Amino acid sequence: MSRFNDKKTTYRSLWRDFLVFNTAARKLGFNFKKPGMSVSTVFPEGYVENNRKQRHISPIPKAEEERPEDRLKRMKEFVGLEEITKLDFLVMLFAEILGTFLLVIIGCASCVSWTSTESPNVLHIAFTFGLAVASLAQVLGPISGCHVNPAVSIGLLVSGNCSFLKTVSYVICQCCGAIAGSAVLKQLLPGKQSAGPVGLTALHPEVTAGQGVTVEIIITFLLVLVVHAVTDPKRTDAKGWAPLAIGLTISVAHMAAVPITGSSMNPARSLGPAVVDYKYNNLWIYWVGPLIGGAVAGCVYRMGLKPSKEDDEASYDF
Repeated sequence: MSRFNDKKTTYRSLWRDFLVFNTAARKLGFNFKKPGMSVSTVFPEGYVENNRKQRHISPIPKAEEERPEDRLKRMKEFVGLEEITKLDFLVMLFAEILGTFLLVIIGCASCVSWTSTESPNVLHIAFTFGLAVASLAQVLGPISGCHVNPAVSIGLLVSGNCSFLKTVSYVICQCCGAIAGSAVLKQLLPGKQSAGPVGLTALHPEVTAGQGVTVEIIITFLLVLVVHAVTDPKRTDAKGWAPLAIGLTISVAHMAAVPITGSSMNPARSLGPAVVDYKYNNLWIYWVGPLIGGAVAGCVYRMGLKPSKEDDEASYDF
């Protein structure tokens, strides 16, 4: 083994001699290391290979078992019983009723035809709904989050940003506000304009129920995904732009889907005119589609798109 005394010994030769010697020794029944030969000899402490220092891998700590107290705490947060018993929660519920009430009045008013030869165009309807939501979000966002949409509430429930009881309460208030708004709008219009359905969402005659559900899933998925993104406190790039971003998303979706399904994106918005005019045909489409789209968006954002810079949970509050 003259190589060990050679000043020009390379690390490759040291490795080769190290492996050959130990293999032969084990075959003869010996269990020892050749003096001067070890892993630290071949790669001594501080040795740099390709400009990279030797790394010592620390053992991965085992995950601690979840304690019963932590499990109970998470269950309480999911249910949200403590949250809904506070007096401030009544103000939040009123904000949801008021927001949906105003949204249905203003938005559905843009769907009314005032001349027999010309009906409202898609651009008019799209910007009315979009700007109405943007305005309401600016006012009611700090109070209740301005969901004004059961699909948004369900999406936030799935992503862990809204408790169960809060979601149920919000959905009930949103439906009540939409029905009240549609009834008031019906009374505010002249006899000719209020004779037929006002703001009722309906499928195009050539569109099937399956196609309608799919369209509603897609546009609501986009809306709820944007809601999560622009209201996430971990993202500083969209700070202050949430109302405008959400409003523009609604406008874009309306431009695409109004000719197909009427572009509901909001089960409560479709429920209001349906109840007031007793028109329940295909109403299930405007519940199934948006709720599925909102739930999928909440799941996708939480599992794949949510930033991980901080530990704070995302919220729809501004």
